[in-house]
Amino acid sequence: MREAVLLKLKVVAGVLSALVWCGASLAEPLYDAAKSAERVKAHMGFLASDLLEGRDTGARGHEIAAAYVATQLAQLGVKPGGENGGYYQSIALLSFRAADEGRLTVRAKGAAPAQLVFGDDYLPRPYPTAQELRLSAPVVFAGFGIVDKKAKRDDYRGLDAKGKIVAVLAGAPAGFQTEERAYHASIRTKFSVAAAHGAVGVLLIQTPAEESRRPFARLLSHRGVWDMTWRQPDGEYYLPGREAAPLGYISLAGAAKLFAGSPVPLDQVYRDAEAGKTKSFRLPVSLDAELNVETKPLTSVNVVGVVEGVDPVLKNEVIVISAHLDHFGVKEGGQGDVIFNGAMDNASGVATALEVARGFAEGQPPRRTVAFVFVTAEEKGHAGSQAFASYPTVPGRLAAVINLDMPMLTYDFIDVVAFGNERTNLGPVVRRAADRMGVSLSPDPLPQESLYTRSDHFSFVMQGVPAVYLITGFGGDGARAFGAFAAHNYHQPSDDLSQPIDYRVGAKFARLNYEIARDIANDDTRPAWLPGDFFGDLFAKPQQTVKKSPRR
Repeated sequence: MREAVLLKLKVVAGVLSALVWCGASLAEPLYDAAKSAERVKAHMGFLASDLLEGRDTGARGHEIAAAYVATQLAQLGVKPGGENGGYYQSIALLSFRAADEGRLTVRAKGAAPAQLVFGDDYLPRPYPTAQELRLSAPVVFAGFGIVDKKAKRDDYRGLDAKGKIVAVLAGAPAGFQTEERAYHASIRTKFSVAAAHGAVGVLLIQTPAEESRRPFARLLSHRGVWDMTWRQPDGEYYLPGREAAPLGYISLAGAAKLFAGSPVPLDQVYRDAEAGKTKSFRLPVSLDAELNVETKPLTSVNVVGVVEGVDPVLKNEVIVISAHLDHFGVKEGGQGDVIFNGAMDNASGVATALEVARGFAEGQPPRRTVAFVFVTAEEKGHAGSQAFASYPTVPGRLAAVINLDMPMLTYDFIDVVAFGNERTNLGPVVRRAADRMGVSLSPDPLPQESLYTRSDHFSFVMQGVPAVYLITGFGGDGARAFGAFAAHNYHQPSDDLSQPIDYRVGAKFARLNYEIARDIANDDTRPAWLPGDFFGDLFAKPQQTVKKSPRR
């Protein structure tokens, strides 16, 4: 009898030990990594199959993927969080692109007009504010086009940009903190700042540094790709800086023509840019622009599911788990493999987000409400996440977002990069969860790539919502694997299921994000930006004071 009691005690102790090891509470089921990996494999196998034809926004493949995700949420018992009691948020979209090569002509006093050559000198990038854009105005140069009070930098200081076409350098100087640099490098930021200074048009000037990172020829290869925006409730399409019409990208060769006779030689402009200090001045030229825009209206959906919080106060604060469901569809006019399967981008993110949803559905109910938002049109400018972040379909206030986009599952990560981690009070939560998983936190290894503004979490940041965005890190074999993917598979048909995917890594990544989300959902303290944070000061709206409710 005594031996039987001792045996039972040992079994109970073993169960408790397992629960502590996996970070689960006594009310949660034991975490089975092997079964989780099998589910990640199954989800990715369907979402990245040829049958879904690349899940292009508004296309049949994407709608099938949306139905699949909604069905998975329903099977888990995750409640609908979309419109009209369903899982969908319907979004009216507008695709747009340059209809032809357009025409840009530089005029200087006492010289013959110089027509820029399409493909050699420029690539048009118009907004769909009009099908035909005809513009003629003087040109001014505004450095990188940055206005940052905190950094005491104003590239428009002393420059009259009203009624002018503003030429700004692509990218941002290296002196800024990595995420702030990403914001200043964003073309939408440049458009908005130019519009705020009264500009009527914007030219993006290639620099030698940008040419080495992102050659103009690569930009040119995207000719014909559709951009996308979404229709707001007032009927207007969302177009940041629409008053300053984007005209196009100017190559190094085109810049030489535009800056002919400049009071500051172009070579000096580039040297100043490398040093991070640019001068702003009026160029002795005007520009005639003739651009034509092709548009195509369509509709797509976000998929939204909700696990309701149980705390009477905190349940009105919503933690969002986001992952984009779309990819690039089928390559027009291509030969051979023409389907952009998007296995890593972002079937892996959707699959792991579904595993996070399972954790909440099967575990102890969270104190805060958790919404799972599988957004459309990320690859076309984040239109789906912008629509949801601006007009959420779930009741309550959006309190935080955790974004899952392109976790690399071809190597067992030992570290992660947590974008936004040091900007909010979520940082310690992320670190504790990572410590429990035996994963370290690393700084951004690619600051020049502006990753902080290039995924859906930033749509929430612009609405003042604290955000965390994890990518698998560069430790161990990470740098090699990430580099190989970027060089050969990123945004290519080869991003498919033939890659050496380790689905156990998907289970591990899902568990880490679940640990973070669960801790945020159950914490007494409301997610908030840290005092004086750049993005908090820029975007945060007045918030309620932190409320606490006793644990039961």
